[in-house]
Amino acid sequence: MKIDKLVVASHNAGKINEIKSLLAPFKIEVQSAADLHLSDVEETGKTFEENAKLKANTISLKCGLPCLADDSGLCVDALGGRPGVYSARYAPNRDFNEGMKMLLKEISDSGSKNRKAHFSCFLALAYPNKKTKIFEGRVNGTIAEKPHGKGGFGYDPIFIPEGYDKTFAELGDDIKNKISHRSRALEKLIKELE
Repeated sequence: MKIDKLVVASHNAGKINEIKSLLAPFKIEVQSAADLHLSDVEETGKTFEENAKLKANTISLKCGLPCLADDSGLCVDALGGRPGVYSARYAPNRDFNEGMKMLLKEISDSGSKNRKAHFSCFLALAYPNKKTKIFEGRVNGTIAEKPHGKGGFGYDPIFIPEGYDKTFAELGDDIKNKISHRSRALEKLIKELE
């Protein structure tokens, strides 16, 4: 499957840049929904997969191009898998500094010593009026006691991936792009493109 042009169904600059960087070797022209002045699609699904499909299909039909949509989030064991599909909305006004404070307080208030968590990502690749393909990626880790590092975006400053002693925000883009949930899902997508 050869793709020359791809629209990423997102207005999240961090997510768009990460996807552009991971797809750079394939010489695919990547645009975002924001670049095309297309509004965000309301996430009404109950799962990451449902939301990713909804966004990819809606934007693909609007622009007439292949569209890649991601729905991803942080799932914390001590909170029964929350915030999960509500990760972005969990942070008040998408202020992730506030979201991290709330999350750390909620874990502390739960009384649980379990700090295990994972980032989950579902990518949906939609072509106008064709079957949508789904690719899943996951990275396990733990929640830090407090935020560390200035890199990344979202909850990266409190997530320590398995096998490391630093948060995603401290590890830098090169390492994060090799091991993140999004890169693992994109690896599966890339196999389709080769």
